[in-house]
Amino acid sequence: MNDIPEAAVQPSARLSITRASHADAEVLTAAGEIDASTIPLLSEALSGASTATAGGARTVLDLSAVTFMDSTGINALLTGHRAAEEAGGWLRLAGLDGPVWRVVELVGVHHVLSCHPSVAEALDA
Repeated sequence: MNDIPEAAVQPSARLSITRASHADAEVLTAAGEIDASTIPLLSEALSGASTATAGGARTVLDLSAVTFMDSTGINALLTGHRAAEEAGGWLRLAGLDGPVWRVVELVGVHHVLSCHPSVAEALDA
């Protein structure tokens, strides 16, 4: 895997996102809470990822350190998924657990987005 140093996307008090390139994909790692007040940061990160990867937007979003996500997060994930597909790529989710997995499962996003236990598995899928 050819990694470049991680770069932080402007963190808020309740959400931080780091970005790292892995071969032909970008990995975004979110930590904290995803809700109406932090959604601009996630949306910006997903939007940037959809234009940053050559040959199509290939992004893994690691949610293992996210402790809360509401419906605004679901909307951002679906918007990011749609943008990635339109650019000829994909958005895969990794590390969903506890309350975040519950929200994703409850609204059926796991039927639309590719969900994986780890970043490594998402990159290999």
